[in-house]
Amino acid sequence: MVLLIHHSVSPQSRKIRIMMAEKKMLFVLKEEEPWNLSPDIRKLNPAGELPIFIFDGNIIAGNYPITEYLEETYPEPKLLLGNNRQKAEIRRLCDWFDNKFYNEVYRYIVQEKVYKRFRDGLPPDSRVLKAGVNNLKFHMEYIEWLAERNNYLAGQEFSLADITAAAHILVIDYLGDIAWEDYKNAKLWYSKIKSRPSFKDILSDTIKGIFPAKHYTNLDF
Repeated sequence: MVLLIHHSVSPQSRKIRIMMAEKKMLFVLKEEEPWNLSPDIRKLNPAGELPIFIFDGNIIAGNYPITEYLEETYPEPKLLLGNNRQKAEIRRLCDWFDNKFYNEVYRYIVQEKVYKRFRDGLPPDSRVLKAGVNNLKFHMEYIEWLAERNNYLAGQEFSLADITAAAHILVIDYLGDIAWEDYKNAKLWYSKIKSRPSFKDILSDTIKGIFPAKHYTNLDF
């Protein structure tokens, strides 16, 4: 049996959960608060980061190693697909959201609204939130541009790029910080993505003490 140590506020954890659901894998979840990790987590992953994938006594830590392992071990359906150029584009977009979006949006919005509240018992800094929302606009415009030109973000087929982007967007959307009315094509893409069966359990996740935006679980909003 596969055990995934995760938290619903972690986009990297959501990414792996969606991947496993797409590949119809059976797995068990164990939740760890990323702002209050237990000492055992660093024994499993010296970086002290989620998610952590455990199976048959083996441990894989970090979303990129887990992603590659899942794609190589469970090749159907392919999520890193196409020729070498197409795979490079999928990887580029995964890196964009896992690093650029994470550092420019997630750290400003989610860490202020969630981490700071539970770790420090403090309210968010409005100046930090404003910077995060301004950064978010740039990224939403980029998603809008991609969605206008392609059926999916990296091309005409659903791929790991869509999963990665959606995993990050879902957390921000839960907190109600996306003005979807300004991004018609991005909204259509997002509605199409979160209507997939693999997103059902993710959409039912809640963050303790924080209610999701009213439209969050609506597939056609």
